[in-house]
Amino acid sequence: MVVAELFGRSPAGKGFESFLDLARNRYSVGSFTKAAVEEEKLNAVLEAARLAPTAANRQPFRFIVIRTAGKESALERIYDRKFFLEAPLLVCACTVPSEAWTRSDGKNYSDVDVAIAVDHLTLAAASLGLGTHWVAAFDTGAAREALGIPEGVEPVAFTPLGYPADRPRAKQRKELLELVRYEHW
Repeated sequence: MVVAELFGRSPAGKGFESFLDLARNRYSVGSFTKAAVEEEKLNAVLEAARLAPTAANRQPFRFIVIRTAGKESALERIYDRKFFLEAPLLVCACTVPSEAWTRSDGKNYSDVDVAIAVDHLTLAAASLGLGTHWVAAFDTGAAREALGIPEGVEPVAFTPLGYPADRPRAKQRKELLELVRYEHW
């Protein structure tokens, strides 16, 4: 049975189908307009990130919102791709590992928690007609310096936030059968 058929028959199907459409249509924007992001929309995407689940509800993430206008030279030291500087806003997602839950084998969940929060942010942005682009390959030293990030706080990801100037390309995704195992590996 296809997912659409299943959720089409489910009493809650319409809402979940809408969520699947949102997840399908969200993409990594490659070009942004200079149009300002309304304060209400910025606050809405930040609220979505705040509501993300975290291990033991520790909430070890912090966000730095940067208005890009006039800061291009400092920001291009962090990441030098054109789209990174085009959007009117950048969001730097940081974690405070000392505040995160740690599993009994020593695995600290700070990166997982911040990733879930950024995912909430990107989906909320897409639902409001905004675009994002997850960036992890940035210069952490330049980010620390430019943004005054203190010791004990780790920048994990950036995303530009603004209105897309491009259109999504077709996504390539593996089939569920390649990704899911039942009962054991």
